[in-house]
Amino acid sequence: VQLVESGGGLVQPGGSLRLSCAASGFTFSSYAMSWYRQALGKERELVARIYSARGSTNYGDSVKGRFTISRDDAKRTVYLQMSSLKAEDTGVYYCNVPFLAAWGQGTQVTVSS
Repeated sequence: VQLVESGGGLVQPGGSLRLSCAASGFTFSSYAMSWYRQALGKERELVARIYSARGSTNYGDSVKGRFTISRDDAKRTVYLQMSSLKAEDTGVYYCNVPFLAAWGQGTQVTVSS
């Protein structure tokens, strides 16, 4: 299993970013996919999850209404569209396959003026 995140960077408060996670080594369309994040000195937390089949989603309370998770099974890619970014969204964002306990290397998101 390989997960490669991209799209992180430095953005001003109120701005937007889109993260991507390209997956390989498993039947992508059959598995739920998640995004987690970890701020410096804090525990890793669930940001969003999208399930296979109907693509239902759930979100962490702190990002509801601002972030959107989506997937493209043909491209074997999961996305995280982040809007109205706040300083507290800063951290390393990781792609995860819950049922395979697989993690990407992470991509840094920094929200700062």
